[in-house]
Amino acid sequence: MLLQASTAKAIDMTPRSKPLERGVILQRTLQMDASQKYFLYIPYHGENNARIFITVHGISRNVKEHAKRFAAFAEKFGVVMIAPYFPADRFPDYQRLGHKGKRADLMLNEIVSEVAQITGASAHKLYLFGYSGGAQFVHRYMLAYPERVAKIVLGAPGWYTLPNPSLEYPIGIKESRRLPQIQFDPAQFLHIPVCVLVGEKDNRRDAELNKSTQIDRLQGKTRIERGRHWVEEMNHQARTQGLLTTYAFHLLPDSPHSFSISMRRGGMGEKTFDFLFSEG
Repeated sequence: MLLQASTAKAIDMTPRSKPLERGVILQRTLQMDASQKYFLYIPYHGENNARIFITVHGISRNVKEHAKRFAAFAEKFGVVMIAPYFPADRFPDYQRLGHKGKRADLMLNEIVSEVAQITGASAHKLYLFGYSGGAQFVHRYMLAYPERVAKIVLGAPGWYTLPNPSLEYPIGIKESRRLPQIQFDPAQFLHIPVCVLVGEKDNRRDAELNKSTQIDRLQGKTRIERGRHWVEEMNHQARTQGLLTTYAFHLLPDSPHSFSISMRRGGMGEKTFDFLFSEG
C-alpha cells in the first residue's frame, strides 16, 4: 500500500538557506528566473544522492495533478520528484523542446541543477515520465541528452520523432536549422530503456492529435498505432547496432486519453515506477 502524500503547499522556500520540508509537495520559484515555477517532492526516507524522477505535463498543463498523483510513488521508492511547469505564453512549443518561444530543455536543465544543489540528489542520470505533450517532450529530451537520461516512460504521446537520420527534426533526427545546437547520436540514445503506455481506449483522432498526412503515413493514425510503430522502429535500430535495449509497449486497461483516468484505472503510476526503479 502506498503512503498517502499530502496535498500541494504553495511555498516558495526563500531564503534558500532554510531547510526543505520533506513529505510534502512544495511549489517553488527558480532562483535564476523568478517567473519559472516547478513542484518538488523530497521523500521522508530519501538519502543524499537520491535519484531524481521528473514528470512532465501535457498541453492541459495540469502540473499540480502530476505532482499530487506521483508523490506517493516518489515516497515509496525514495526518489526526489520534480514536476516542471511550462506555461503556454513562455513555452508554446515545449513538446518539441522549443522551436518557438523559450527552450524547455534548457529550462529543465536549470531546474534539475538547482534541485540537485539544494537537496543533494544526483543529477547524473535522470528518470523521466511525460504524458501526451509531456511525453513528446520527454522522448525528444532523451534523444537530445542521452548522457543525462537513465530510463524514460512515455504516456500516450500524440506523435514521435523517428530514429531516421534522413528526416529533419522533429519528424526524424536530421539536424534542424531551428535547433542548430542539438545533434542526435543513435549510438548513445539507443542504449536507453523506454516504456510506452497507451490507454486501450485511446484510439480516437481527437482535436489534440497531430493529423498531418505525413505523420499518418509514417507512424499510423492513432496513439496506439503510433506508439507500437515507434517502439518497433527503436527496437529495430537498436538491434542493427547489436544492442539489446528494452523497448516495451503496454495498453492500459479501461483508459481513454486521460492522465487522471490512466492513473486511477489503468495503473499508470505503478507501471511507470516499476519500469523506472524496480531492480531486475
